[in-house]
Amino acid sequence: MTETALTSASSAPLAPAFVALTDAGEALARRALVAVAPGADPGACVVRCGPGAAPAAETLRALFAAGRPVVGVMAAGILVRALAPMLGDKRAEPAVVALAEDGSAAVPLLGGHHGANDLARALGAALGGVAAVTTAGDVSLGVALDAPPQGWRLENPAEAKAAMAGLLAGRAARLSGEAAWLAPLGARVSVEPAAEDAPVVLSVEGCEPLVWRRARLVLGVGCARFCPPDEMIGLVRKTLADHGFAAAEVAEVRSIDLKADEAAIRALAEDLGVPARFHGAAELEALTPRLANPSDVVFAEVGCHGVAEASALAGAGEAAALTIPKAKSANATVAGALQAGAPAEGRVGGRIRGRLSVVGIGPGAADWRTPEASRLVAQAEEVVGYNLYIDLLGPLAAGKPRADFALGEEEARCRHALERAGEGRDVALVCSGDAGIYAMGALVMELLDRPADRGGVSDAARRVEVVMAPGISALQAASARAGALIGHDFCAVSLSDLLTPREDVLKRLRAAAAGDFVTALYNPVSRRRRDLLDACREIMLEHRHAETPVLLAHSLGRPEERLELRTLATLRTEEVDMLTVVLIGASRSRAFRTGDAGAGAQGWRIYTPRGYAKRIDAPEAARTEEVS
Repeated sequence: MTETALTSASSAPLAPAFVALTDAGEALARRALVAVAPGADPGACVVRCGPGAAPAAETLRALFAAGRPVVGVMAAGILVRALAPMLGDKRAEPAVVALAEDGSAAVPLLGGHHGANDLARALGAALGGVAAVTTAGDVSLGVALDAPPQGWRLENPAEAKAAMAGLLAGRAARLSGEAAWLAPLGARVSVEPAAEDAPVVLSVEGCEPLVWRRARLVLGVGCARFCPPDEMIGLVRKTLADHGFAAAEVAEVRSIDLKADEAAIRALAEDLGVPARFHGAAELEALTPRLANPSDVVFAEVGCHGVAEASALAGAGEAAALTIPKAKSANATVAGALQAGAPAEGRVGGRIRGRLSVVGIGPGAADWRTPEASRLVAQAEEVVGYNLYIDLLGPLAAGKPRADFALGEEEARCRHALERAGEGRDVALVCSGDAGIYAMGALVMELLDRPADRGGVSDAARRVEVVMAPGISALQAASARAGALIGHDFCAVSLSDLLTPREDVLKRLRAAAAGDFVTALYNPVSRRRRDLLDACREIMLEHRHAETPVLLAHSLGRPEERLELRTLATLRTEEVDMLTVVLIGASRSRAFRTGDAGAGAQGWRIYTPRGYAKRIDAPEAARTEEVS
């Protein structure tokens, strides 16, 4: 295993990716990156596309699907055409900015209120160009009402659009409370004073009032094992109301690291729309003198004299005092503390719950990778896997810390990924195809299931969030390339006998042959194992005719991709390598020649009929059979 170390912070927003088409564009991108994202790695943030490099449209779509802010050093039209098929929910789209190759203009195309407008302004200021911001709120009002700054939360964001429209139409408006960032509204509103801790309310004639609150309250929570989420959420909501707080005033949720995997705490953070962070017992125990309700019982259980109160104080800062003493239900506790002074982006402490994303990246082509897989890789602080699979990710993994493992080091690979996530990191374990099909998904589950004294992982690793991201498997890709060979019942058998006894492999092949399944063969050969594919052919010939079609699919989704059509009679082991998946048709599978220049398998199409001919030959019988 080889490892490259780079620093990363999971709480930090993703640095923008600059995509350039020319040498001049790449040079401008590197200069702009230094200005808008100091310290960012150019190797991870500047992507050169075009002839002899990565394809531009494919790269742009992959970055966009991953949720990565994108600056295209190119004409806006290129970005529009490349990303048009990806557009959907504007609330979830990342920032996209078109930057002129001479730096003269930066145009936010998408995600204006998700950072694109600010990014365009930063680029304009750094390069001496113009930020061509077009969103109505920014242009006419000077402020985006639905994008409050750090430390503020809008309680009812769905009403912002109507309020902005009302202001632009010149309707009467009143602002209650003080917020310096709303100063650009200027003469459009009348201002009324309010108590210092009161919410800021904008009332526009004919619209629901917009309510902003200062998010300064840190909630500390604790719970019994397997506490019902509804109980935790109910306790917190009631406690907030009893002490005169709104949910929008909550900045974050904190707890002890032993509870990082509790569903109740995750559900509470999601319900409030805030992050959750966790502290070690020793860190919380150091705060015992500041607790209102220290408990020897809690100390005996988890190693500190209070979880809820200590966690709230740990998140609020050294000068903070408890605002909400511990309240409890049968299985949950909650306390609160106001952050001392203005909320500071750098004041976090604790750590997030680690996440391991077991990612299937498909056969290799970016267009065959799901948006979920791209997003999880882009968000990861570290990428783990076989070096070839990581390399296939291209710009998504460039510059990230990576841990490369050789073939045969699967358990070490999974163990490393789990333990790194157990340290509070966001880790992506990369697999080809689908992570759950002959890949690392099952081994990760096995390591989590094993007792510690039988080779399991640490307690911290057991508490990580595990996300299984499916991908296109080789059998799907091969069948699709050549037609529809798995259009009817099919199965998959791995010919590897490293972990599965050879006789079990042969038994499964006999069952597949007797059952007349289309059969996908994974790991058909290795450097030392060359005879099982021959044995498979002989077993299949006992049940299927010699002209049964066989598809050899080499390096699917990669530039060296090659599809070849054979039959059981002409299948030869020497044509197959470790990057080949073999699909053997069923007795009714058919191959036919086509004039379609895009057809796979050298002008042939292969498919397995499901029996639709019955509808033509005996339609009434077919309907009766379906009903029965």
